[in-house]
Amino acid sequence: MNRKFLITTALLMAVTVNKSYGDESHYSFLDLSASSHIHSLGSVNISTVEDNIMTVDQNPGLLGSEMSNQLGLSYMHYLNSINFGEVIYTHCSGLIGAWQASVRFLNYGKIDSYDENGVALGTVSPSDFVFSGGYTREFSETIRGGFLLKTIYSSYDEYWAMALGVDLGVNYYDIDRDLSLSAVIANLGGQVKRFESEYNRLPVDFRLGWSQSFAQFPVRFSVTAFNLTKWHLPYINQGDGTINSHPKVVDNFGSNLMRHLVFGADIIPSDKFHIAVGYNYKTYTDMSGYDRNFLSGFAVGAGLKVKGFNVDVSYSHPYSGASVIMLNLTLDFHR
Repeated sequence: MNRKFLITTALLMAVTVNKSYGDESHYSFLDLSASSHIHSLGSVNISTVEDNIMTVDQNPGLLGSEMSNQLGLSYMHYLNSINFGEVIYTHCSGLIGAWQASVRFLNYGKIDSYDENGVALGTVSPSDFVFSGGYTREFSETIRGGFLLKTIYSSYDEYWAMALGVDLGVNYYDIDRDLSLSAVIANLGGQVKRFESEYNRLPVDFRLGWSQSFAQFPVRFSVTAFNLTKWHLPYINQGDGTINSHPKVVDNFGSNLMRHLVFGADIIPSDKFHIAVGYNYKTYTDMSGYDRNFLSGFAVGAGLKVKGFNVDVSYSHPYSGASVIMLNLTLDFHR
């Protein structure tokens, strides 16, 4: 096996970490959230309304002038030697608008490189970068809409590619009922520079979200529907690993429905502290080929607000031997 084949195979596996069976899109790292709060709510959430810049991660329609002059830092040690992080800043634009700018990176660690004769050539360190800028404005007291433009740069040894994308988001928020409804079209766009001859698609997605608390009950519930551009999301169940078990493709109504939904809940005893828990059935079923356990698909997290300073942390355990921890720090220079 030659050097080109080894590198290309390893890196295509890396950039499609969360890819569904039968999905032909690439750049799946674009769906990784840089928000530990969103990560703790199941990794997909577009309707949680807070005054923390990190929560606009998957919906530019959540941005607002109340988040002006915030700086957010995110870091996650993903799986094996994968590291992921983001720096984001936002500022108001008049009384009804706000803009944001961010830089995101995903480094896959060091990969050994060999030529066609098996001679070691050292190591390569493939990585992806996303440079983003966006704007959001209020259309009424309850409705906001915005966009996020993204330039995606991928460098894999001597191969590199560039793509352009845009997220469009809108949010309706009724403060009296603490009711939030959102819609997002994510990752519209495509490659402007290919690795070689093959064209790789962006993971275009349509998402809907609902979040709400009820009366004085200190819990906010969320349900997010994602991957709505297609109904069928089959996956391969590898069985229980015994000699009589055989892999099979699962593609039924119940499985497809659940693989489109993410459930989350925030326990909010005060406006300074929250505990979050989420469940993502797609994550659980995507791990069916690994040594998963009961915790696969679940995530938990917590956040603490002090004057001018927020800290959030999340934790998930997708399969045995793999723990994912994400940390967010947010500085609010207006407080």
